[in-house]
Amino acid sequence: MRNAQPATVQSVGRAVTILELLASGAGELGVTELGRRLGVHKATASRLVATLAEHGLVEQNPVTDKYRLGFGVVRLAAVATAGLDLVRQARPVLERLAEETGETVNLAVLDGDRVVNIDQITAPHLVVNVNWVGKRTPLHCSSNGKVLLAGLLERERARLLRGRLERLTPHTITDRDLLNAQLMEAGARGYAYTEEELEIGLNAVAAPIRDGAGSVVAAVSVSGPAYRLTPKRMPPVGGQTREAGAEISRRMGFVEEAAASEKRLASVVTSLRRGRERNGRR
Repeated sequence: MRNAQPATVQSVGRAVTILELLASGAGELGVTELGRRLGVHKATASRLVATLAEHGLVEQNPVTDKYRLGFGVVRLAAVATAGLDLVRQARPVLERLAEETGETVNLAVLDGDRVVNIDQITAPHLVVNVNWVGKRTPLHCSSNGKVLLAGLLERERARLLRGRLERLTPHTITDRDLLNAQLMEAGARGYAYTEEELEIGLNAVAAPIRDGAGSVVAAVSVSGPAYRLTPKRMPPVGGQTREAGAEISRRMGFVEEAAASEKRLASVVTSLRRGRERNGRR
C-alpha cells in the first residue's frame, strides 16, 4: 500500500525553483532560459516571474531584460533571521516566566495588521492547553496586540486601526477613545491586559520587548483562564511579565540609559527645529 503524498501546488513549486535558480549562482536569467530549466513554455515562465516581480522577490535588469533576486527576498530573510534570534534569546526567560506564574507564556510579533505568536511555553503542570504558535489575532483585543500598538507612532497606530474594530466577545473594546486611553495607560504602566476580550473565559497580560535601538519589536504575554488569572492577580503577574520583557530586551541589546539619552537628544533636536521655524515666520 502506497503512502499518500501531501498535495502540492505546481505553480508554487516552480516559483520556488526560480528563486533557487537565481540564488544558486546563476545570477541573472532570462525568461527563455528559465523556461528551459523548468521544462515549461516561455509564456508560463513569464507569468511566474511577473508574479514574483509584483511581490518584489525578483526584479528585471532594464539593460539585459533578465531577472535577478529582488530586495523582497532580503526583507524576508532579515525578518526570519531576526525572528530566530528573538526566539533563541527569549526562550529561557519564557520558560522561567511560565514556571513562576504557572500559566501559558507566548512570544508575539507584529504581522501586518495582526499579531502572530512565534513561540509558546506552558507551565509544567498544565495538561490541557491551546497551541497559539502561528495563530494571527486582532491587535485591539489581545494583550500582545495592545502592547505592540502602544509602542507605535500615533500615525502608524491609526493606520493599523482604520476601519471597524471587530467585536469578538461582549467585552471586546470597540470604542477608539477608550482603546487609546488603555494604550496610553499600558505605555505608562509597562504592560497591557485583556479581560475576556479575545475569548470568553480567557484573560492575559503582556509587556513590550525592545531592540537595541529601543523600538518595540515584540511582546511577551501570560494568559490563563479568567477564574485563575483574575483582575486581582493581574497587577503582580503584569509586573513579572514586564520584568521578563525587560530581560529579553537586554538580551536583544537594549540599554535603557542609552535609549533614554537618544530620546532626550531627539527631543532637543525637535525643539531646536521648531524654534528655527518660529523664528523664520517672524
